[in-house]
Amino acid sequence: RREYGPGQHGQRRKSKLSDFGTQLRAKQKLNGYYADPTEKQFRRIYAEAERLRGDTSELLVGLLEKRLDAVVYRAKFVPTMFAARQFVNHGHVQVNGQRVNIASYRVKEGDVIQVREKSRQLAIVLEATGSPERDVPDYLSVDHAKMTAEFVRTPALGDVPYPVMMEPNLVVEFYAKN
Repeated sequence: RREYGPGQHGQRRKSKLSDFGTQLRAKQKLNGYYADPTEKQFRRIYAEAERLRGDTSELLVGLLEKRLDAVVYRAKFVPTMFAARQFVNHGHVQVNGQRVNIASYRVKEGDVIQVREKSRQLAIVLEATGSPERDVPDYLSVDHAKMTAEFVRTPALGDVPYPVMMEPNLVVEFYAKN
């Protein structure tokens, strides 16, 4: 594998990313990880994190992890965050016994999330729950036999098992400037 990019100009020196570019990349990475909520939704979540007392980047991650699609993914009911979003939108999930089909629904502490009875035998669910690839984080209490998960507490940044290095502080800087 060559150390430079393809094409006629591939061997030219890469220019260093500006501060804005670095912050934009961090925002796009975090946004993409959470199955691409719209810019309006993402900005609204940031605005709420900024209003609350505490570290804005910690609060931002906490609010993103409270989304129903994120909880369904973390509970290992589905294999990907995008699948979780579709799974919720198609009405396969109940919160406290009520069917909820809004992926951005904000889960509260003590809420019980469960896969609907009819949806428990879907191949995607059986495949994801049997997979040893991901661990369920401490802020969720999951029972895979009953297909239920309880949201115990709001996670801190260190509790969230990201597969790559996320930098929510750069996202906060991005929105603070723009």
